Amino acid sequence: MGQVTIYLDPDTERKMHEAAKRSGLSQSKWIATLIREKTATTWPSSIAELVGAWQESSVADGKSEGSGEGGCGETI
Repeated sequence: MGQVTIYLDPDTERKMHEAAKRSGLSQSKWIATLIREKTATTWPSSIAELVGAWQESSVADGKSEGSGEGGCGETI
C-alpha cells in the first residue's frame, strides 16, 4: 500500500479532522475515499438510479409555464 505525505494549513487540517470524525473513518481512509470519489469515471449508483425517476416536462426544452422563452424569465 502506498503512502503519501501532505502538508495542510491549520484550518484545512481541522476541517479534514472534523469531516473524518463525522464520517466515522480514520483520516487516512477519509482521504482515500475522497480521492476515489474525485477520480471516479462513472456516476455513483445513487445518481444512476435517478434516471427515469422524473417525468418529462417543458423545462427540458428551455420553456416553463409563465416564464417566457428562456425558462427563467430572462433573455440570455
